[in-house]
Amino acid sequence: MKQLPDDFILGAATAAYQAEGATQEDGKGRVAWDTYLVKEGKYSGDPASDFYHKYPIDLELSEKFGIKGIRVSIAWSRIFPKGYGEVNEAGVQFYHKLIDECHKHHVEPYVTLHHFDTPEFLFDQGDFLNRDTINYFVDFAKFCFKEYGNKVKYWITFNEILSVSAGQYLLGKFPPNERFETGKMVQSMHNMMVAHARTVLAFKELKLNSEIGIIHILEQRYPYRLDNDADKIAAQKDDTMANKFLLDLTFKGNLAADTKRIVNQILQENNDSYIIYDGDIDELSEAAKLIDFLGVNYYQSTFVKEYRGENNINLNGTGEKGTSIYALKGIGEYKFDMDIPRTDWDWLIYPKGLYDMIMRIVKDYPNYKKIYITENGMGYKDNIENDEIDDQPRIDYVKEHLKAICDAIHKGANVKGYFLWSLMDVFSWANGYNKRYGLFYVDFETQQRYPKKSAYWYKKVAETRKVC
Repeated sequence: MKQLPDDFILGAATAAYQAEGATQEDGKGRVAWDTYLVKEGKYSGDPASDFYHKYPIDLELSEKFGIKGIRVSIAWSRIFPKGYGEVNEAGVQFYHKLIDECHKHHVEPYVTLHHFDTPEFLFDQGDFLNRDTINYFVDFAKFCFKEYGNKVKYWITFNEILSVSAGQYLLGKFPPNERFETGKMVQSMHNMMVAHARTVLAFKELKLNSEIGIIHILEQRYPYRLDNDADKIAAQKDDTMANKFLLDLTFKGNLAADTKRIVNQILQENNDSYIIYDGDIDELSEAAKLIDFLGVNYYQSTFVKEYRGENNINLNGTGEKGTSIYALKGIGEYKFDMDIPRTDWDWLIYPKGLYDMIMRIVKDYPNYKKIYITENGMGYKDNIENDEIDDQPRIDYVKEHLKAICDAIHKGANVKGYFLWSLMDVFSWANGYNKRYGLFYVDFETQQRYPKKSAYWYKKVAETRKVC
C-alpha cells in the first residue's frame, strides 16, 4: 500500500471548449473549432457537457466526492470576442461566478489561459505564427490577472503547446489541418513559449499573492529495441522534438547544444527552418527563473524504431484498436507490438513512463520548484446500466499511475497534486463524444450526471490518502 502526502491535491480537470458548450451564447466570439466542426459535419462543440449552465451541479459533485482542485480554462473569446478590443462583460461575469462557486464548494480553481482556443479572428491571421498574437495574448492574460487576481491562486499560461502546434501543422487533426509542416510546428511552439515568457514577466510585475506555471504534455520516448543504436537515435530525436525543446525553453530559457543540433537536423531533413527573434532568448531566460510550477499531462509513453521513409500518419480517432500509424521523416516510427496493454485508441498503458518522466525533470532541470500532474486518465467506452457505470479498467489505470507518483515522491520529487482527466465526460477534439474520460458519466441528451464506479473509488483515495 502506498500513501499520498497529506497536502497532496487530488483534483480533476476540464477545459472551456470541451466542457462549457454555449459557444455562441452571451456574446462569446467564435473560435476556429466552431467553423471546422461544422465543415467536418461529425461533431459539435454544443452542448458539450453544458458546463456553462451546469457548473454549480458539477462543483457540488466535486465537493461531495472529495475533489479539492479543479482545472478550468478561461475562453479567450468569451472575454475578448475578437481576441482584443471590446470586452464582453457577460463573459467576464461568468468566470467571476464560476470561480466564486468553486470557493463555495471548497474546490481550488487552477486557471488555464489558453487551452486550444485562440479567437477565430486572430486564428485567421495566422494564430501564433503571427507575432502580433503574442501581444494580444499577453494583454488578455493581464486583463485576467487584474480582474480575477484576488480570487485565483494558481494560473497556467498554456496547455500542451506541442499538441496545439503538432495538431495544426504536423498531424492535420486541428484546424487549419496542415500536415508535415515541421517548420511551422516548431515556429508555433517557439512563439507560444515567448508568449508564455512575456506573460510570466507581466504576472510577476503585478506582485499578486499567487503562482504561475505552464503545462506540457510529456510522454517518455524509449527505443523499440534497447540494443539497437539506430532505434536509440530515433528515440532521442523524437524525445528532443516532443519533450526537450519545450522543457529546455521552460527551465533554461534557451536550447541546450544537443537539443539545438537535433532540432536543426530534423528541420533540415524536412527542408524547413524557424526564426528566433531579437530579444526572445532574453525574455525566455528571465521567465525561466520565475516560473512557480510545471504541469505535466501524461497518458502514455512511446517506443520508437528507426525509420527512413516518408511521413505516414493515421490517427486512431474511432477506438478501433490497431489502426494507428505514426512514422515521421527524419525522426522514427512508433511501434505498438510490445507486451504492454493499450487502450482501444492504441494508447500504451505504461505508468513507469510517468515515474521516469518525473525523475528526469528532477535530474535534468534542478531549478524546477514543483510539479503537478495536471492531466492523466483513461479514455474508455463506458456503458450505463440501471444508472450505474462499472469502469474498473479506469480505476486500475489511475491506481497504477498514482503508485508511480508515490514512488517518485519517495525518491525526492516535489509532486504536489494530481488532476484526473476529466471531471465529467466532455467533448473530445478528435473523438467527439464516443471517448469518455470522466469520473461522472454525462448523458449528452439530457445532461444528467451519474457518478461512475471510479468516482466512488477516487473519493475513498481522497479520504484515506491510500493507493491500493
